[in-house]
Amino acid sequence: MTDEEERPTIPEGVESTLPDDVPRILLPLFEGPLDLLLYLIRREKIDIHDIPIAPITRQYMEYLDVMTELNLDVAGEFMVMAATLIHIKSKMLVPIEPTEAQGDEETEDPRAELVRRLLEFQRYKDAAGVLHQQAQIRAATWTRPDTVLPKFDDVGEEMLEAGLFDLIAAFKEMLDRRKALFAHEVEDEGKSVEARMDEILALVREGQSLDFIELFEGQATKPDMIVTFLALLELIRLKRIKVYQRGVFGPIRVFRPVGPQEGPRVPAV
Repeated sequence: MTDEEERPTIPEGVESTLPDDVPRILLPLFEGPLDLLLYLIRREKIDIHDIPIAPITRQYMEYLDVMTELNLDVAGEFMVMAATLIHIKSKMLVPIEPTEAQGDEETEDPRAELVRRLLEFQRYKDAAGVLHQQAQIRAATWTRPDTVLPKFDDVGEEMLEAGLFDLIAAFKEMLDRRKALFAHEVEDEGKSVEARMDEILALVREGQSLDFIELFEGQATKPDMIVTFLALLELIRLKRIKVYQRGVFGPIRVFRPVGPQEGPRVPAV
């Protein structure tokens, strides 16, 4: 397979700012379009039984644009869900005929099937979350002292593991804030993902932590910020970095666990 075949297709209207040597990043098995929808619903405090399709579709597409720019694999199911949302949105714009409204059979809400899927998926996620929590408790009971994670400086705050969409949301907010600056940026050669990984490890010492946004200080261009984000994802995959947040949707903090050095890097599959 050639390099051109390996690189993802950029949707029409989205311009890639990535260097040619940036690898394509595959999403974790359990991070799919339903995860993203549930994340947006919870973040915006939306009633899952009464989803405002127009704004949720807009937000979903904005996240897809960012994920595409990051070279994340958003083909397949993500695009099918995008088409589903657009279809539901178009059906809800069509006025109901008076004859249909007066009929014996009640017209089904175009969102009904999506709501059913989300509720079923949410039940599955909740059950999986309980099992994951039990596994964490067992792991904490038998954790060696040299692998203990540092804690937040603030006493009494709940520390939750940040997920992929938490990271993407924080990154998207930074991109939005710097949008005006990107219009005047000057292109440079930039660093490789591997070089940026080494810089992050030098920045975050073992047993120490820093705020997520601190990783991007001094990153003057959008490609530099993207490479930094991809370097962070790879370090998380290699378990050399862990990310936590202060409560649900709270500020994200980057930790470097204390423990023996990992083995050689293995390319993402």
